[in-house]
Amino acid sequence: MQWLQDKLNILSGIIWGEYLLIPLLAIVGIYLTIGLHAMPWRKLPLAFQTLWQGRKTTSQLEGDITPYQALMTALAATVGTGNIAGVATAIYFGGPGAIFWMWVIALFGMATKYAEAVLAVSYREKDDLGNYVGGPMYYIRNGLGDSWNWMATAFAFFAMIAAFGIGNMVQSNSVADVISTNFNVPTWITGLVMTILAASVIIGGVKRIAQVATKLVPFMALAYIIAAVVIVILNVEKLPDAISLIFNSAFSGSAASGGFLGATIWMAIRWGFARGIFSNEAGLGSAPIAHAAAQTNDPVKQGMVAMLGTFIDTIIICSLTAFVIILTGTWESGLQGASMSSQAFETGLIGYGGYIVSIGLVLFAFTTILGWSYYGERSAEYLFGTKIIKPYRLLWVIAIFIGAVMKLELVWTFADVLNGLMALPNLAALLLLSPVVFSKTRQYFNNKSSKW
Repeated sequence: MQWLQDKLNILSGIIWGEYLLIPLLAIVGIYLTIGLHAMPWRKLPLAFQTLWQGRKTTSQLEGDITPYQALMTALAATVGTGNIAGVATAIYFGGPGAIFWMWVIALFGMATKYAEAVLAVSYREKDDLGNYVGGPMYYIRNGLGDSWNWMATAFAFFAMIAAFGIGNMVQSNSVADVISTNFNVPTWITGLVMTILAASVIIGGVKRIAQVATKLVPFMALAYIIAAVVIVILNVEKLPDAISLIFNSAFSGSAASGGFLGATIWMAIRWGFARGIFSNEAGLGSAPIAHAAAQTNDPVKQGMVAMLGTFIDTIIICSLTAFVIILTGTWESGLQGASMSSQAFETGLIGYGGYIVSIGLVLFAFTTILGWSYYGERSAEYLFGTKIIKPYRLLWVIAIFIGAVMKLELVWTFADVLNGLMALPNLAALLLLSPVVFSKTRQYFNNKSSKW
């Protein structure tokens, strides 16, 4: 199977390299931000106000879950290993300057996530079971017409398969590895427990997933944020130098020091963009599947709620991880990925920090499994109808156990390729349907007598 692994590595390098997906994601984000007159930045306070107002269920609005629950479901799938291991990987290969470029792609990614949700609500449907369904496959078909249905089908197929990798087996494998390393629990026991817990939630559909996500996501994010903020406060005298290092390295590269091998400006840009996109998923087309189920009477309102996902994920959580790594000096240790983040937290909070990262990884990975189960299920339903839902859920929970007990190098690379492939039709649709996004946004704010 090594030949297949090698071929997939080459394909993944092409898709996620500097000439295809990364620049395309950046271009789409910049274009949408300009077309929206930087509305996602200017209306950020209003977005938080809209989120707060969207906490309560109302039967007067169409949809299955509240706007707040939709965001928590999306964050459940988004906040994960990218916030812990991804940030450390960006710094290891791109230096501290990669964090600046992570911020840049996130700020433009807010417009991308906004547009995805606006289109998802605008073109959503009701399925045979009375559930609201939407996402890229629906706004491609319903927004662009039948002649584009092949692209909608391609997205649904890529998302359905990719979900088993990035959203299932890779996550359960990470959890089993962390628990085995830190607590000496056999991987099969961890896999079995995760399978049972996930099944008890997934069987209830999006409403049950949303209920669990609404309780678990704020708790785990807040606990992680508090720990990181404490470390930053304990090292606050170093904070100005850390910020200066991030900005200077972004435009001059990072010289080799300690266990760090050094990085060029291009490496900072490449890894900052790549890990930022991996973390917040803006442009991949996953989050709008959750936002399509929101109880809302206006696509723009849900779009503003959706764009907060990118802000919370990258600007807040990823930034705090980066500050902890830089302030503690761990970025020069030569460690990579989750090991670097774990060492940084342990250095900042001796005796507790390592466990915070380990527990954080477990919770983040578990909620990712829940969120992506819904994405994969809706993609499968688009292709095969509602009859596929129960078999898909069964296959999903079985895959959790399999992922926990086997080596997944091939699965990871395959999922990486499919994640990239599902982004391509989504980005094309965002460009083609951008006039709809601009028109609805302009109309909404004009009706509110507010300059948009």
